[in-house]
Amino acid sequence: MSASQARGAASDPGHGGCRRAWVELLAGRVKRQKLGPEGEQKVRESALRLLRGHLNLGDLVLEVEGPPGKQLCLNRLIDYDGPGAHIDLSSSLIGSALRDQAAQLGVPAAVLCSQVVASGLVRVCEADAVPPPKVLLTPDQRKKLSSLFEIAQNLLAQSMFSRLSFCQELWKVQNSLLLEAVWRLHVQNIVSLQELLESHADSQAVVAWLSRDLRLLCEQTEAPCQHADVARAMLADFVQMLVSRGFQKNADVRGTVDPEWMSQVAVAVLERMLASALEALAAGIQEGSAAHKAVSCWFGVFSGHMYGSIISTESPKRFFCHTLTQILTHKPVLKVSDAVQMQREWSFARTPPLLSGLYRRLFVVLSPEELVGHLQEALETQEVNWQHVLSCVSTLVICLPDAQQLVDGWVSRLLTHAFESCDLDSMVLAFLVARQAALEGPAAFPSYAAWFQATFGSARGFHGSSKKALVFLFKFLSDLVPFEAPRYLQVHILHPPLVPSKYRSLLTDYVALARTRLADLKVSVENMGLYEDLSSAGDVTEPRCQAAQDVEKAIMVFEHTGKIPAAVLEASIFRRSYYLSHFLPALLTPRGLPRIPDSRAALIESLRRADKIPPSLYSTYRQACSTVGEKKPEDAASQREVEPSCKEEPLGLLTTALRELRASVTDPTQRDALLAQMAVISEQLRSALGLGEDDSDFEGAPVQLSVRAPKLQPWEQRVVDLLLTSFCQNLMAASSVAPPDRQGPWAAHFVRTLCRRRLLPALLSRLCQLLHHQGPSLSASHVVGLAALAVHLGESRSALPEVHVGPPTPARGLPVPELFDILLPCRTQESSALCLKFCTAAISYSLCKFSSQSRDISYSCLSPGLIKKFQFMVFRWFSEARDPPSWEDPASSPWRPLCLPSVDWQRATLCLWKQRTLRELLKQEGLHLTYRDWLQLELEIQPEVDSLSDTERQDFHQWAIHQHFLPAPAATGGCDGDLEVACATLVDVLMDFCQSSRSYDHSENSDLVLGGCTGNRDIFSRLQEMAAGLEQGPARLGHAAPRGHFLFGVFCRRLQALARGWDVASRLQRQQELLMCKRILLGLPPSVLVGSPRLEQLAAPDCDDFFHLVNSELRNFSHDGALTHDITAHFFRGLLNACLRSRDPSLAADLTLTACQTQCPLLLTSALLWWPHLEPELHRRWRRCSQSPLPAELRRLQEARHFAGSVLSPLAAPPTPGPAWLCAAALHFMIRRAGKESIRRELGQLDGQGEELLVFLFFFSLMGLLSSHLTPQAAGSLKPLDVCAEVLGCLQRKRISWLPLFQLTETDAGLGRTLLRLAPDHQVRLLPVAFYSLLSYFDEDALLQEDAFLHVAVNMYLKLVGLFVAGETGAVWTLAHSGDLQAQAGRPRKPDYKRSSFSAAVDTSVPEKELLRRGRGNAQMLALLSVFKSPSLFTVRVLNAFGKTNMQRPALGISPGPGCLFGGHGQQHGPSTRAFLQLLGASADCDPEVRAALLSRQQAMLDPDLYQEPRLF
Repeated sequence: MSASQARGAASDPGHGGCRRAWVELLAGRVKRQKLGPEGEQKVRESALRLLRGHLNLGDLVLEVEGPPGKQLCLNRLIDYDGPGAHIDLSSSLIGSALRDQAAQLGVPAAVLCSQVVASGLVRVCEADAVPPPKVLLTPDQRKKLSSLFEIAQNLLAQSMFSRLSFCQELWKVQNSLLLEAVWRLHVQNIVSLQELLESHADSQAVVAWLSRDLRLLCEQTEAPCQHADVARAMLADFVQMLVSRGFQKNADVRGTVDPEWMSQVAVAVLERMLASALEALAAGIQEGSAAHKAVSCWFGVFSGHMYGSIISTESPKRFFCHTLTQILTHKPVLKVSDAVQMQREWSFARTPPLLSGLYRRLFVVLSPEELVGHLQEALETQEVNWQHVLSCVSTLVICLPDAQQLVDGWVSRLLTHAFESCDLDSMVLAFLVARQAALEGPAAFPSYAAWFQATFGSARGFHGSSKKALVFLFKFLSDLVPFEAPRYLQVHILHPPLVPSKYRSLLTDYVALARTRLADLKVSVENMGLYEDLSSAGDVTEPRCQAAQDVEKAIMVFEHTGKIPAAVLEASIFRRSYYLSHFLPALLTPRGLPRIPDSRAALIESLRRADKIPPSLYSTYRQACSTVGEKKPEDAASQREVEPSCKEEPLGLLTTALRELRASVTDPTQRDALLAQMAVISEQLRSALGLGEDDSDFEGAPVQLSVRAPKLQPWEQRVVDLLLTSFCQNLMAASSVAPPDRQGPWAAHFVRTLCRRRLLPALLSRLCQLLHHQGPSLSASHVVGLAALAVHLGESRSALPEVHVGPPTPARGLPVPELFDILLPCRTQESSALCLKFCTAAISYSLCKFSSQSRDISYSCLSPGLIKKFQFMVFRWFSEARDPPSWEDPASSPWRPLCLPSVDWQRATLCLWKQRTLRELLKQEGLHLTYRDWLQLELEIQPEVDSLSDTERQDFHQWAIHQHFLPAPAATGGCDGDLEVACATLVDVLMDFCQSSRSYDHSENSDLVLGGCTGNRDIFSRLQEMAAGLEQGPARLGHAAPRGHFLFGVFCRRLQALARGWDVASRLQRQQELLMCKRILLGLPPSVLVGSPRLEQLAAPDCDDFFHLVNSELRNFSHDGALTHDITAHFFRGLLNACLRSRDPSLAADLTLTACQTQCPLLLTSALLWWPHLEPELHRRWRRCSQSPLPAELRRLQEARHFAGSVLSPLAAPPTPGPAWLCAAALHFMIRRAGKESIRRELGQLDGQGEELLVFLFFFSLMGLLSSHLTPQAAGSLKPLDVCAEVLGCLQRKRISWLPLFQLTETDAGLGRTLLRLAPDHQVRLLPVAFYSLLSYFDEDALLQEDAFLHVAVNMYLKLVGLFVAGETGAVWTLAHSGDLQAQAGRPRKPDYKRSSFSAAVDTSVPEKELLRRGRGNAQMLALLSVFKSPSLFTVRVLNAFGKTNMQRPALGISPGPGCLFGGHGQQHGPSTRAFLQLLGASADCDPEVRAALLSRQQAMLDPDLYQEPRLF
C-alpha cells in the first residue's frame, strides 16, 4: 500500500468498517516492542527515511497544533526529548527535507524554501471564508502564520531563505495577499515593507495595490471590532515607513533598487490617499458611512505622536508641508471670480469638520510664519483650489492665538507688493484673505468695513503714494463690481477711500458704477437702515425688517440720552427717502397708547416738536392709535407680536450643539474637536438670533445698558439663558473632572463666542437682571458659573467696548469688567451676601485658572473693585479675619469647596483669605483695600437692612478707623497715624458720595449729608467724633503760626478742580459742591469757622480761611447781597464762642468785625438781613458768659437796623451811625421788606445824610434789580426797577455822580473793592443789562455834561453785545417774560423828570434774525432782544450828541468825576486818545453803526484846527 493509499484508508470510515488511526497503530507498535538505545536510533532513522520519501512540503510547513483528534502526529513523534525541542527538530527536519528536494530539482535551497513559505503564506491568506476585500487576518490565520514565520526565521538563520525570491513569489499572487500578513512579515523581520515594495517592477501597480489596501485598512480601523488595535498599529507602521522613505533628506543607498524610485512610490501612495479623502469630502460623505470612517482614520495619521519613532523630525515636517500644498492645489477648478462670490460659504463653521481638523493638525508642526510663507509660496507658484485656500485661512484665524497680527502682516505685505508693482494677483489675494478673516467675527479679526476704512480711509494708506496707485486701486475695485456682494459695495460707497480733490473723479466714477450695480441687484443705498451692519457679507435685509430694528435701536439710544439720536436726525435730512418711507411707518405703528408715555411715545413727541414728522402722518397715527385703544383687550392681545415658529428650529439646533460641547469639555480625548464645536455653536447662534455672516466688531460704539430697568427681547432672553445655563453646567461638569487650570481653553472660547456686537448687549442686560435684580434667588452653581464668566470677560476686555450705563450709575463709559462692580452693590444684607459669594468664586477661579501663567494675566482678568469688595466684606462679616492670619498653616485649594454639591461659602471664603497667592495679589498696586475705598463702600450700607446691628457696626467702624487704617502707612492706603488726614479723607469721600448719590438711588429732595444719603449717618457721626478729638487734642508744640483748619484745605482743593465757567452746567456743579461744603460745616462745631485767638496777645480769632471761602465761592451764590441764615448764624455762634474764651471778649469781637468790613463785608450785610432772628441768640449767648453789653461792632449793626427803620417811619431819620455802605445795605433790606408803592418820601429824608449813602443805596438797588431777573419776586410789591428809577432820579436831581458804579474793578482803592465783594460775579457781569434797563430814566442834559458818560455808555454797550454774541444770556432769560423791558421799549415810564429825547431810538435796531445768527442760534437770545434793541441806536446818538455839543473838548473824558468815593485816578479834561482807541478796537466786531460813529468822532479828534497852538504874541 502506498503512502497516499494508507492515508486514504486511514481516513475513510466507510471502507472495511471502523479503522484505527495512524497514531493508534504507531502507539500500539511502540507498546509491543521493547527496544534498546541502538534500536531506537534505527527506528528513528527509518522513520525519517519514510517521511522523506513520502513528505508533502506544503503540508509540512503548515503543521500547527489543532483541536484534539485532528492533529498530525509529527510533533509527538519527534517530541520525546522534552518541551520546546520540537521546534528545532521540526526546523531541522524541514530544512533537511527542503535541501533534499532542492537537490532533486536542481534549484537553490533558498529559492525553494522561499517558494514553499510563500505558498504557505498564500494558502493561509486564502483559508478564510470571508470574501474579499479584506486586509485583516482571523485568529486561526494568525496562529498558522505564527508557526510559518517561526520556520521562516529558522530558515533565515540557516541561510536557506531568499527574501527576493520570496517577494517575487508574493507579487505573483498579490491579489490574494492580506495586508496584515505583509505587515507581520515586516514586524517579524522576515521581509521589511521597503524590501517588499522595492521588489516589484511596476511602481504603478504597487501604488494602486497599497493605496487600495490602506483605504480598506482605514475603514476597518474605525469599525467596531476586537482587532482595532492591530489595525491602528499596522497603519502607523505603514505611514511611518512611507513618510521616512518618501520625505527623507538623504536617500538610503542600501536598497536593491534606485532610492528615488522608492521615494516616488511612497509619495504617490500618500498623495493618492489624501486625494481620495479630499474627493470623498467634496462628494459630501455622510457621517457614519464607511467612506467617512476611512477619511477620519486617514486624517488621524497626521497626529504628532504617530511619528515618534522617526528619528529625524524633518521628514514629518516636509510631509506636512507637502500635504498642505496638495490640499491647496487639489483640483483647482474655481476661478478668482468664483472665490469672490462664494467665499462666504467657506467660513470655519461651514468647513467640514474633518478638513478643519486636518488643518489644525498641520498647524501643530508648522510655525505661524512658516505656515503663511508656505501659503504664499503655493499661491505664487501653482494653481490653487480657492475653497481650500480660504477655508485654511479661516481655520488659521480661528485656531492660532496671534492670528490677527499674523494676517494683518501678511495682508500688508501683499498690498505693499501689489501697489509697488501693480500686481493684480497680490491685490486679489489681499482682499480675499482680509474678507475671509473678517467672516470669522470680531473676536478673531476686524470687520471688513473697519479693515477697509483703516487701510484706505487715510492719507497714509497704500493708495496715497501716487496717481498710479489710485488708478490701480479703483481699476481693481471696478473689475470686482460684477462679482461683489451688495454688502461690500455698500462698504465701499459709505466708507470710500480717501482721495485728493484733484483725483476725485476716480472715486465718483467708481461710486456711480457701484450704485448702478446695486440698482441692478435691487438694493438701494438710500434705503439702508440707520444702524445696519455693513460688515456682514450676508444678504441685504429688507428695508421694512431693518426699519423695525432701527426703531428699537433708536428707542434704546433715546432712553439713555434723552435726545433724538443723531442717526435719526441725519436720516431725516440726508436719507429722507428711507426716513419717510420706512423708518417713520415702523415708528408710527398704531397701538394702544399707554397712560404714562413710554420711551417710544416720548421719542415720537420729540420728533414732532422738532418738525421731523409730517403733520398729516402724525394725525393719521393718533387717529389709528385711538381706534386701536377702543378695541377689547383680547383683540389687542391677539395682535401682539408672536414669535415665528421657524425660530424654534435654530434654537433646537443650538441646544444640540451646546449639549455636544459638554462631551468635549468633560472628555480630555475630545478636546481637539473643541474649536470645531465652538464654530458650530457660533453658526447656530447666528441662525437663532438672525445675525449676519459677520456680526461686526464694535468699532468704538459703546454698549448702552439701563441698570434700573434692563430690557431685552423675549427671544433674546431665551437664547442668552440657554447660553448661560450651558456655560454654568459645563463649568461644573468640567470642574468635577479637573481643576480650572487643566480644563483647557473651552471657557475662553465660549465667552469669546458670546462677545458679538448684537449679542453682547443682550448678555449684559441679562446679567444685570440676574445679578442686580434677582441675585438672592441664584443657586450656588449659577453664582460660580457667572463669576467664571466675569473672569473670562475680563480676559477679553481689550476687545470689548465700553458700557454706558444709565441710572443709578455714573454717566462715564465703563469697561465690561468694571460693570460687575455696579451690578453687585453692598447695601443690604442680601446684596452683600451675593457680592461676597460672587467675589469669592471669581477670585478663586482666577487664581486657579491662571496659576501656571504670569501674574499679570491673572490680575488683568479681575476687576479691582471686586477684589476690594471681597476684602471689605471679609473684614465686615468675619471678625477672625481682622486679626493677622497664621500663614504657617498651609491652606487648601480655594476652588475645591466651590465644586461641592452644597457650597459652604464661609469655608470657601476663609480658605481663599488664607491663600498666600491672594496675599501676593493684594500687594499689587490698586488692589489693596485702602481707607478711602473702605469709606466709599461703607457709605453705601443701609443701616436699617444691614447684617450688623448698630452696636456691631459701631464696633466695626472703631476697629477699621482707629486700629486698622489710622495706624497703617500711607503707602498701603492708611493715614500714617494722622487723625487730621483721616478726617480730611473722610470729608473728601463723603462729598464724592453725596454728589454721586444725588443723581441716583436717592430722593431728589433729600438733604445731602445729614440724612439724605442712605447709609452715611454713622460715618458722619465718626467724622464728628474725630473732629471733636482734634479740637480736644494736645496743642501743637512750638510757637509757629497755626495752620488753617483742614476742612478748608479740602474744600479749596475740590473747588479748584472744578471747571470755572458761566454756563449753567458749571455753575450748578459748583453750587452743588458748595452746598455740600456748607452742610458739612453746619454739621460740625462752629469753632471750625472761627479759630481761637492766640493767648500770647490780644488778637482777633483766625477767620481767614472762612473769609476766603465766602469771598471766592459763597458770594457767587448769595442772594441780594446776603448769605443764607444758617451759615450766617453758625459763623456768629463760632465768633462768640471763640471770643468768650479770649482774655478780652469784646475787643476780640470788635477786631474781627472790623476786619470783616474790609475783608468779608458780605458777612455784615448778611447779619443785617437776618438780624431779627440773629439778635436774640447773640444776646443769649453773650449774657451767658458776660454781663457787659454787646461788643461795639455788634451794636453798630443794631444801630444800622434802627436807622433803616427810622427812615421808613414818619419820624425824622437820625444821622447814619456807621459806614455809609452798611447803612445803605440795611435800608435796602428794609425797603425790600416793606413793599411800599413808592419810596420818594423816604428818599427825601436822606437829605443831609451824605452823597455816599445814596450812591451805595443805588448800588444795592441795582443788585436787587438783577436779582429780580434771576429770581422773580412775588407780584404786588414795589418792583426793583421802580426802586432803581427813584434812587437814580434822586441822584440826578442832586447832581451826584453815579457813573463810577459801572466802572468798578478789583484794582480800585477805597470802597470800590468792598462793593464788589458784596455782589456775585455774575451780577457784576450783568451790569450792562441794568444800565440799559434804566435807559428811559436818564437825564439827557445832565449826562451830556459828564465826560465819563460817553465812555461808560460805549463800554456798557460793548459788554452787552459781548454777552449776547458769546451766548451767555442764560442768566437773564427771564427778561423776556417779565414784561418790564417790553413796556419800557413801547412806552415811557413815569419818572419825575422829563424823558430823554433820544430814548425814541428804541423803534429801530439791528434785525432780530441777524442778532440770532450772531448769537449762535440760542433760543434764549430772544430774551435779550428787548434790551438789546435800544442800546444800538442810543449809543450812536450819544456819540453824535457828544460830537455836536462837545466839539470844543479835545477827547473823551473818563474821569470818575468830582467827589469820587472809589479812589479812581484819571484826567479831568485832558485828552484820552488811548481810551478812545480801546473803545474803537473793541467795537471792531460788534456793531458797524457804533464803529462808524466812533470813526467819525476820531476824525473830529484828529482835526488839526482843534489842536493848533494859540498865538499869544
